[in-house]
Amino acid sequence: MEGECSESAEGWLLVRVHVPELNVQKSLQFPRDQLVWDVKQQCLAALPKELKESFNYGLFCPPVNGKAGKFLDEERRLGDYPFNGPVGYLELKYKRRVYKMLKLDEKTLKALHSRANLRRFLEHVTHAQIDKITKACAKGLDPNFHCHDTGETPLTIAAGLKSPGKVLIALVNGGALLDYRTKDGSTAMHRAVEKNSLEAVKTLLELGASPNYKDSKGLTPLYLSVTNKTDPLLCETLLHDHATIGATDLQGWQEVHQACRNGLVQHLDHLLFYGADMNGRNASGNTPLHVCAVNAQDSCARQLLFRGCDKESLNFANQTPYQVAVIAGNLELAEVIKNYKTEEIGEFKSLYGAWFWLPLLKIHIDLILN
Repeated sequence: MEGECSESAEGWLLVRVHVPELNVQKSLQFPRDQLVWDVKQQCLAALPKELKESFNYGLFCPPVNGKAGKFLDEERRLGDYPFNGPVGYLELKYKRRVYKMLKLDEKTLKALHSRANLRRFLEHVTHAQIDKITKACAKGLDPNFHCHDTGETPLTIAAGLKSPGKVLIALVNGGALLDYRTKDGSTAMHRAVEKNSLEAVKTLLELGASPNYKDSKGLTPLYLSVTNKTDPLLCETLLHDHATIGATDLQGWQEVHQACRNGLVQHLDHLLFYGADMNGRNASGNTPLHVCAVNAQDSCARQLLFRGCDKESLNFANQTPYQVAVIAGNLELAEVIKNYKTEEIGEFKSLYGAWFWLPLLKIHIDLILN
């Protein structure tokens, strides 16, 4: 498939994309502000046959005018990348280390990537042997590969270490791609959240990882932070780094629903502050308050009521949260919902409201200035 990028019309880019593996080319048009991830999905959909492990394919800008080639960051807009001339050129290819200065012939590279060498490299990662990791990468080893037994990558294994920071940095400096996924479609950021590792999350963000990578189910690290009952600070760190709110699972559950199901009051507070929809509905029409009602999550329910959620909202079975609480046998919570008065609602604005909480305002100003 062939990709040319030119400004065919204001706000649009014409892209010619080539898929070397299939020897296919196609010209497609995209809005300038479309995310590279979404552009890739459209490219994949236009192919005559499905690519195995397509989530590890990326749009690659080949070397040009002395500049090294690079994979486009999938959480950036396509228009963020300049293209030479009226028509640009991109390749859709499997993600591998991008070699810049290293000059190695194919035979040497192949020998370097023997199964024994790769297994040894994973042992270096597991034991946080920074020097050995650095030396192997300096010789030309590509750290973007899967463990034969587990399907994990060096980066996802590192994300689960007790002290992951320096290992993650060594791998990325050695050519590990931040969005290279495991066999099951997870990135190192997903694994860092699953392991409840604030150090790994912060390190990956500092290295340039996006907080919005999606796994094979379309779920983000932020979503996993409320399904895995993580440190509330980890959730807030992702939100502060512009994690997008509103991912949904197959049942239409958003992050707020999951926080309420699991009784994560601090996570819920962070989500609401950053603009989560406290009246969002899942596939059954249940709002977060309905979820609190059926799961007897008193503290989260009080938080939602205090913030002014709609306590009379009906789900698709025409039940209010009060009725759901009664049906579930959570009678004390039912009374709390029934008797909550609107005058008890606290003054609260989300991050996107008219005023900011002063302590966080300074953080965001510093972020902008830096």
